[in-house]
Amino acid sequence: MEFRAPSVATEQTARAAKYLTKNLEDPNAGRAVLDTLINELGNVVENFPDWHPILTIPAKDSTKEACSLNGLDAYKTIDHTVMFVRGFVTCPYSEDKADRLVEAVEQLEGLRAYRLHQPLYADSAYPVVVEAYIVQLEADGTIRSRDALIWFSQHLLNDPSNSEVAETWWNIRSLILGHPHGSRSSLFVNQHSGAHMRKILEAFNNSGMFGPIKESSLEMLSKKKRDTICEALIRAAVSSWDKHSEKFDFELRGETCKVNIRDTWGDGQELSVQVVIGDHDLYVSGFFYLREDRPTYTEPLGKRALAEKFL
Repeated sequence: MEFRAPSVATEQTARAAKYLTKNLEDPNAGRAVLDTLINELGNVVENFPDWHPILTIPAKDSTKEACSLNGLDAYKTIDHTVMFVRGFVTCPYSEDKADRLVEAVEQLEGLRAYRLHQPLYADSAYPVVVEAYIVQLEADGTIRSRDALIWFSQHLLNDPSNSEVAETWWNIRSLILGHPHGSRSSLFVNQHSGAHMRKILEAFNNSGMFGPIKESSLEMLSKKKRDTICEALIRAAVSSWDKHSEKFDFELRGETCKVNIRDTWGDGQELSVQVVIGDHDLYVSGFFYLREDRPTYTEPLGKRALAEKFL
């Protein structure tokens, strides 16, 4: 389904408004504060892309990579947090924690923090705004394309010598685009930026500098195709089952399929089924309901070329 940024932004705003104002004595005043923050910081989001300055600046001198606010020492006092394209607001109940957050952030070049005088989340909380002031927005509310591409490329090439595998676009798309996102855009980056990020990643992957390419996600296939793959393998596994063995192999379309299967509750109603081909070159897991002759399944994982053999 196409990613519709305006409708997604509206949903995110509504969710944030409820979260930040439902406990306030004056919810309307809290909503006005939220509207001001959206004007200053951009749309409400759920997770930052891993190249975003709000993550990379405080992680600069750290020995481990952080993909969330909670993994960074500078933000260790945050509580009840809502994120935006350019930063976040957090509402600890302790004034000391709020002051320590401001002090820690103010030491970082490219970021600023300040206390809000209006209540948010709770009347007894001490809201703090943290802003990546180096982030500038396009007219559509996404991060300026040139900056986004530079920050993404710098993060990608941070330490390639320690890479063991090259992750595909589909494997790490959420880390590149942030969340919520579509197939190549999000509230952080528009389709122009997203398309170029994918080209940059694939160019480096194809060069071999990150190691062999690791395929895992099959999201490049339509949901209908992914469902067909899962159903074909689970039905074939159930049909090949001798009603006793919990582990067995069977052949399908020239491939050896390894199966784990068991009666989930011991009542002959529901089977738990896992099918693996190769060294997890394709993996399908789900349940089969015998009376209804109906499978359910989680998302398949594996290599595209192998998965497409079961369409």
